[in-house]
Amino acid sequence: MQRTSGILLHPTALPSPFKIGDLGKESRLFIDFLVRAGQTVWQILPLGPTGYGHSPYNALSAFAGNPVLIDLQQLVDCEDLDRARLDITMEQSANIDFNQVHSVKNTLLLDAGQQFFRHALGTRKVAFDKFCHKESEWLEDFSLFMALREMVGGQAWVEWPEDLRTRQPQALQHWQKELTESCLLHKYQQFIFAEQWQGLKRYANQKGIRIFGDIPIFVAYDSADVWANQQLFQLDDQGQATAIAGVPPDYFSKTGQRWGNPLYRWDRLAAEEFHWWLRRFESQLQSSDMVSIDHFRGFQACWSIPAEEETAINGHWEEVPGRALLEKLVAQRTDLPIIAEDLGIITPEVEKLRDDFGFPGMKILQFAFDSGPDNPYLPENHTANSVVYTGTHDNDTTLGWWRSLNKEIKDQVRNYLGTSHPEMPWELIRLAMASTANLCVIPCQDILNLGKEARFNTPGHAMGNWEWQMSSGELTDELADRLRKLTAQHHRVH
Repeated sequence: MQRTSGILLHPTALPSPFKIGDLGKESRLFIDFLVRAGQTVWQILPLGPTGYGHSPYNALSAFAGNPVLIDLQQLVDCEDLDRARLDITMEQSANIDFNQVHSVKNTLLLDAGQQFFRHALGTRKVAFDKFCHKESEWLEDFSLFMALREMVGGQAWVEWPEDLRTRQPQALQHWQKELTESCLLHKYQQFIFAEQWQGLKRYANQKGIRIFGDIPIFVAYDSADVWANQQLFQLDDQGQATAIAGVPPDYFSKTGQRWGNPLYRWDRLAAEEFHWWLRRFESQLQSSDMVSIDHFRGFQACWSIPAEEETAINGHWEEVPGRALLEKLVAQRTDLPIIAEDLGIITPEVEKLRDDFGFPGMKILQFAFDSGPDNPYLPENHTANSVVYTGTHDNDTTLGWWRSLNKEIKDQVRNYLGTSHPEMPWELIRLAMASTANLCVIPCQDILNLGKEARFNTPGHAMGNWEWQMSSGELTDELADRLRKLTAQHHRVH
């Protein structure tokens, strides 16, 4: 990587009259801000359709896009939606109200899809058919999964009737026919999402901005991926998970974390030459210019928890053939733009796997001051082949972090910075920019000087996350100038 920098901001947090960010005008304005501010990277979180808790890391598909990110104005421009339909007054709320958003946007997307199929002719119909053919390997299962899920009122697939749960061919054929219209509407939404996302990515790339995506190592239990590929996951013959993912007890949690994602059957993945994983990587690398593998240590070993356990205490480390998968991937693409999210319990084996493939790791400055000079997150211990952050989406904002520190840790920070009155969060932003790490990424909330009220996610809390939304006009020219000067000072402007 070149010595560059960027901003972390999930598209849902952009301003919008529909109370959730989308792939339209505000996304382009944000890209323009990045350019003015001397940045070259926009880091996002996973873009899949979210399930329980609205978490981007708990998607209903590892391949699909989230329809609530679709820009409705572009649907008006291509005549899939009447302009008058956008005259909707959304209830005001400080943060994103996902229930309201889904209710309003799902209705409008349904109308747009129906109008598309009534009038679609020529090049757009050809483009839709081409998209469906190209993506059929996942799109057919996903569209039926979503149609069935709607039919049964949102029930998880493991609670469906047995013939659907176990994917009996006769039942699938019957419901594919019965739910043809619903399946087509879900395909339409994926077609529109892909069209809009690729258009936005082209706009970013033309401006010199690279998209930095994120691929969670595990997939949601209630997802089209698990339902359609049950043989690849540790499930019994009724579809019930037998082993699930998490992390063991540590300093932060006496009982560990029980995530609930079903673990892979790596023997079967290997027998199929990792076809499912390679498709997943290819899909992600088409929609991003670079990608982080969330929980990278899971490619060396994962914490396997018996599904009946209520906590993560009684799990065990289960080694997996991640190296063989990555070797397959490298054989297909020698220029892999992959970053390893190597936070948490990292062993020498994980570090060797990361380093053997040359993947950059991550350095979090909020973690740098709770131990001595050997702390790997202190700037003097960074390496060029790494990505430095003030904090990530899982941390408090830097201002919230600073205000929550006890006096002892605050004094350590002050001594390190050489000032008794540090201007937070900008002192930590400056420290990140000065790091030897080739890539520096700053959460947008830190650029905006926001406190804990703007925290995006609190791990271990299922609800109340992902709701922060920026107000229109907050990213000013003055802010861009300040960030550009700091970026140039530390040789990150290109």
